Amino acid sequence: MRQNMLVVGFAAVMLTFGGMASAQTVPALPSSLAVPAEAASYADIADLVVISPLIVDATIRNLQKVAPEQAIGVPTNRQRMLVEADVLTLIRGQGGVTPRIRFLLDVPKDAKGKIPKLKKQRFYLLGSTVAGRPGEIRLSRPNALVQWSAANDALVRSITKEAVQVDAPSKISGIISAFYSAGTVLGEGETQVFLKTDKDQPLSLSILSRPGQEKRWAVSTAEVIDESATAPTKFTLLWYRLACDLPRALSPDRVEAANSEQAARAQADYKFVLDSLGPCGRKR
Repeated sequence: MRQNMLVVGFAAVMLTFGGMASAQTVPALPSSLAVPAEAASYADIADLVVISPLIVDATIRNLQKVAPEQAIGVPTNRQRMLVEADVLTLIRGQGGVTPRIRFLLDVPKDAKGKIPKLKKQRFYLLGSTVAGRPGEIRLSRPNALVQWSAANDALVRSITKEAVQVDAPSKISGIISAFYSAGTVLGEGETQVFLKTDKDQPLSLSILSRPGQEKRWAVSTAEVIDESATAPTKFTLLWYRLACDLPRALSPDRVEAANSEQAARAQADYKFVLDSLGPCGRKR
């Protein structure tokens, strides 16, 4: 085994595509094990990328069953495997990774007690290195695998490119407050919603109504609300954070309103944002 390391710089992201697509048909796998090669959900991949300091494109080289006495706590409908994989490309990871890696994987069994064939299959593995154990990684979740496909390759790389930015949108943990302000003419008004994030980044929504015009909304990521702000593009990290993290309703105790009509306007405008974002799209 070669001992040289695949190395990238700070918050490294390889922007070139790692290899050509295989001509072979990729076997379908249970979604409980891996994000599928076809029709993958943006949210399912983003869920893994944002929590994984290490992302590699690798091919499974070998698998070995782990004895039951060494797999305490693993459900009977799963088989713990020690997996060896050859790294094709390092997508993300400070300090690099060895060309061959090992990790534990709990593979679901079918009705006959058999596990799917994984050898020679190509995956994105999302996790972290194990301190003091070169060549060993730990998956971020038991199912932190993404089957390789051209579409998934583009998604993994584009999401990673956004996720490593210093100002990348962080998880939304709740709503701080919301209020509705009536305009100077009948039918004009604006609702503002201030959001709380895990990293205390400024994040707010503004929904503007004007007579004779379609209602529009925008998201601001600055302390001072930018009048040129717009709604996020679908299938970007900011869209993902809003579509997947926003509460499904605006709690009345978060609405600052002088009367019930203003509160109702704020509630309706918040629903308008949710409807505009569309479903989060998680499939697992």
